[in-house]
Amino acid sequence: MAYRARNILIAVALAAVAALLTSFYVTSYKRHVQRGEDHVTVLVAKKDIAEGTSGADVGNMLSPLDVPRRSVVPGAISSADELAGLVATQQTLEGEQVTTRRFSPRTDVGVRAQLSGTLRALSLEGDQNQLLAGTLKNGDSVDFVAALKKPGDQDIYFSRVLVRDIKVLKAPDAPPVGGKLTTSVNSNYTIMLALSDSQAQKLQYLLANAGGTGADRWHLELRPVAHDADSPDHLDSFGSVLTGGLSAGQRKTLGR
Repeated sequence: MAYRARNILIAVALAAVAALLTSFYVTSYKRHVQRGEDHVTVLVAKKDIAEGTSGADVGNMLSPLDVPRRSVVPGAISSADELAGLVATQQTLEGEQVTTRRFSPRTDVGVRAQLSGTLRALSLEGDQNQLLAGTLKNGDSVDFVAALKKPGDQDIYFSRVLVRDIKVLKAPDAPPVGGKLTTSVNSNYTIMLALSDSQAQKLQYLLANAGGTGADRWHLELRPVAHDADSPDHLDSFGSVLTGGLSAGQRKTLGR
């Protein structure tokens, strides 16, 4: 009898545990379902977001939308600030949820991500001295200095800083190990610069009219990393170079 009673008690206890577990599962499932039915706000594309679009430029291309929590895609954003410093690496179609998975840091995307508005990428070929090969690094800023012949006058040249503060997108390769800046000046190196479309047009005129190879008529100069400044723009010619800094009496001696 005692043996039978013990078995009954065990069966009752197991049944109670099973009931508790079933109740816990049902409650948990209901909460899960209810949580999935909760609505959250995400941002969707009002129009197609093309690959290469800067995250800073997509703010006016987004609109909020309430969706069930279970419908939120991984990486979905609720604020445009989450895309700061990023660039689209995949297209997002109109009506799709905008997700950080389709954006990457600018440094991971390459040259295209560094261009916007009027900026253009221009590849320029020159020798080791002109392009400061071995000195320049990606992200440096340079000025373009040039001497241009006056049309119709074979011996009259003017020089000036033609374009200032140009960003280096891709620096030229460094010279071979053991090479010096003063050697191998005839070797060709290539640099990629970020200029506005009008600046690129100005450089093209200079390069087309430099005469010969133009190797001694233009060069790049490296700007300071911090606290850079610019001297007043001016033209230099034979006369200004020769008489610059001289007193009136000294210039009179030269007949100028």
